[in-house]
Amino acid sequence: MAEKHSPRIPTCTYRLQFNRQFTFAQAREIVPYLHALGVSDAYASPYFQARAESLHGYEITDHNKLNATIGSREEYDAWVTELHAHQMGQVLDFVPNHMGIAEPLNQWWMDVLENGPSSMYAPYFDIDWHPLKSDLHDKVLLPILSDQYGRVLERGELRVRFEEGAFYLSYYDRKLPIAPGTYRYILNIALQNLAEYKGQDFYAELQSIVTALEYLPRHTETDPRRIAERVREKEIVKRRLERRCAEAPEVQQAIENALRQINGEPGDARSFDALDELLNAQSYRLAFWRVAAEEINYRRFFDVNDLAAIRMELPEVFDEAHKLLLDLVRVGAVTGLRIDHPDGLYLPQEYFEKLQRRCAEALGMALPQDGRAVYMIVEKILTAVETLRKDWPVHGTTGYDFANQVTQLLVDSSAETEITKTFHRFLGHSLHFGHLAYAKKLLVMRLALANDVNVLGNMVDRLSEQNRWYRDFTLEALARAVRETIACFPVYRTYLAPERPVNDQDRQVVERAVAAAERRNPAIEESVFNFLRDILLFRFPENLDDDARAAHTHFVLKFQQATGPIMAKGLEDTVFYIYNRLAALNEVGGEPQQFGIGLDAFHERNLDRQRNWPATLLATSTHDTKRSEDVRARMVAISELPQPWRRSIQRWRLLNRKWKRTIDEAQAPDPNEEYLLYQTLLGTWPVNTHSQAEQTASAEYVARIQAYMAKALNEAKLNTSWIRPNEDWLGAMRDFVAKILETSSKNKFLPNFFPVVEEIARLGAINSLTQTLLRLTSPGVPDIYQGNEIWDFSLVDPDNRRPVDYRHRREMLATIGKAKPEELLQSWPDGRIKMFLTQRVLQFRREHADLFQCGNYLPIRASGNLADCCISFGRQWHDEWIVVIAPRLSSRIGFPPVGERWKDTVVDLPESISLDHAHELLTCCELRHEGRRVSIADMVSILPFAVLSNL
Repeated sequence: MAEKHSPRIPTCTYRLQFNRQFTFAQAREIVPYLHALGVSDAYASPYFQARAESLHGYEITDHNKLNATIGSREEYDAWVTELHAHQMGQVLDFVPNHMGIAEPLNQWWMDVLENGPSSMYAPYFDIDWHPLKSDLHDKVLLPILSDQYGRVLERGELRVRFEEGAFYLSYYDRKLPIAPGTYRYILNIALQNLAEYKGQDFYAELQSIVTALEYLPRHTETDPRRIAERVREKEIVKRRLERRCAEAPEVQQAIENALRQINGEPGDARSFDALDELLNAQSYRLAFWRVAAEEINYRRFFDVNDLAAIRMELPEVFDEAHKLLLDLVRVGAVTGLRIDHPDGLYLPQEYFEKLQRRCAEALGMALPQDGRAVYMIVEKILTAVETLRKDWPVHGTTGYDFANQVTQLLVDSSAETEITKTFHRFLGHSLHFGHLAYAKKLLVMRLALANDVNVLGNMVDRLSEQNRWYRDFTLEALARAVRETIACFPVYRTYLAPERPVNDQDRQVVERAVAAAERRNPAIEESVFNFLRDILLFRFPENLDDDARAAHTHFVLKFQQATGPIMAKGLEDTVFYIYNRLAALNEVGGEPQQFGIGLDAFHERNLDRQRNWPATLLATSTHDTKRSEDVRARMVAISELPQPWRRSIQRWRLLNRKWKRTIDEAQAPDPNEEYLLYQTLLGTWPVNTHSQAEQTASAEYVARIQAYMAKALNEAKLNTSWIRPNEDWLGAMRDFVAKILETSSKNKFLPNFFPVVEEIARLGAINSLTQTLLRLTSPGVPDIYQGNEIWDFSLVDPDNRRPVDYRHRREMLATIGKAKPEELLQSWPDGRIKMFLTQRVLQFRREHADLFQCGNYLPIRASGNLADCCISFGRQWHDEWIVVIAPRLSSRIGFPPVGERWKDTVVDLPESISLDHAHELLTCCELRHEGRRVSIADMVSILPFAVLSNL
């Protein structure tokens, strides 16, 4: 009988970014530190085989090998042993949607390039072997060239080489296989070079090899028997060729001479004809990287050409990709999973269910009734009022939703009108978020993901041709309806699946998107949109045969895979770098058009988590966030100072306008870019231990800001872009940053900037401590991004992937127990107060796990003059309880927000909790109360937050 088993639910995860700069051996060294901090589970970035230079690990080239640059299996096992010695688990970030294809390490992809549709791995990748462009039939477009193909070819940058019996194409650090059937293009020239040796055995042997190549099954074969024959025979040919070269140096020399002839001579265009002919015979077509958007015929991760999507819905792909993972689950090395980008999967729910079943089998247990054998979280980005699917066998999301909710809670919503006016006045025009999001999704569909959408247009056109009611719809009208509907999509994707009823949430999303698209396009006949809407909701025409029904279903599932990347590229990677009203709100899954939420709304979100997703992850910084939690906490404080902010940026613009440059009759940087820059500086400027702004910007800091602004400008796609970088504009921004941050008597900006930085830093510190406490005590599992247990002022990647100084953190943790709470508050810039709060609460969580995993959530409302500045709630499990008290909008209270500054603000503790033995956990003070009423001034007399408990 299978053993009963419950998933290990972490009490706190700690995200580790593995790469060549942070290895398994280094991870092992910090295990005791993490345990002392209160962390229960390491949360590992992908560490399967990937590019050696990768800083993130998401371009996996082999799911069944560890990344050698991170460490050996022995080093990995030693790390896991150390985790187990400290009763710690490991949550692994797994990537099922795509693979890295830039290096020969990916043997699946190399086999596809060598053998085309006849590769046994051809079905593994989402390749369209019969695209609209006939020249690409049975080929893969490879947009890897730095210039147009003809120019690259005739510059001699493409070279065929010979090694170990096989030919390959070299293009700088790229290595591409040459199809065995086309070796004869080279070997026939070699035979000509060996004409004087016609009587020799090696000449006859080489002739025999050429003959064998002529009979090799073609690269377009898809019959399994012929594919098996091709696989067998091509390797025999390579071995024969290698052996013949080793035994007869004349053959080796003849091949090298043939390669010199084929590789051409720069300056002689005709000398490249033979190489051009050889390359045209391959199963891939080399192309300038800029043509990718329109002609690429394999599905990618977003618009990243080096990340090819795999078809995880196929049983053979699933089985091959999960061998090592399931073995690590079986031996207890991996105790939880984070699933990356599930919205890219063909059938996400089916994947989750299958993975949970396989994990149950690996653990030798029966699948639990709820279908959850292991702890599993998914990188699902929820928008607006969208909720996670309750029928998914997962434990929750990766926490973006919580990050955005807590940020919105810290916004002073009363300042919305004033902040918006300031933004529009600085720009010189208004900016409507909804219109901007719509326009930028259309832009992305035109510039980056054009082919993905064109394919959908052609698919739905073929569907319309199958029915006399719809065959008069034109390709242009249908393709435009598809584009417009995607542009109006309010969520990342829907989740319709065969043999499952259409979910009400999906139905509403599709109907809303189609209605909005129809409203924006009155020139397109209504029936076109009705046709598309019905297909997207599985309301297919009657009398479809099985093949036609399958084609309709396939279109819906492909449509669903496309909407997520378009939303991400249009919104996260474009709009969020343009709509800079309050850039702290421009976060993954964020709603920057919303300006704050109230206490009741925050409590409602927490209640929903406690009811439905008590083990979901709670994050405030991740490897993908646009800025760290501490930068965001500072920037959101701008909403508390609307008038000083307006006066400051007007003054700063005047002081710095002399550093701008005129480019094509426009000022660089433009007002919006400058507006983002000032917010970014406020969020990141260093403050010394005396709470004063550092008077000099280090060279490293200046370079970080310059790099961030270059990325922000390219992502915005207004004055420059990744596809067409405007070097003059980027240079103007780079120089502008350098000039305004230069320490000199001529620079009047910095002396005006410092007082604002100091005020924002104080408010930001309180915001950060509040969001830390809320993350550690709200329903869910708190997650700490590496290094963020103290202040961390990192920006978007790669800035947030810099090495973490764990020696400094270990030393800090070792001394925290000796410091008095009031001392930690007084020296808040050194970050010890954040670590103190983190450690104390995490250790308490570990000792009382049931209180946090199972306990009720009790909203508590304050009363008094500053009631709106107090966030309070309780957690109760039987007789155990805690009550959390934290500040928000602290500019109304004063700095630090402790003691009598709270005036008459009080909270009434719930009737359900016993006040016997109640005390404050962080300061060990006894709880003073009148009946059930507690004075905030009493409870936060030492620290600006409190955790009350009877434990």
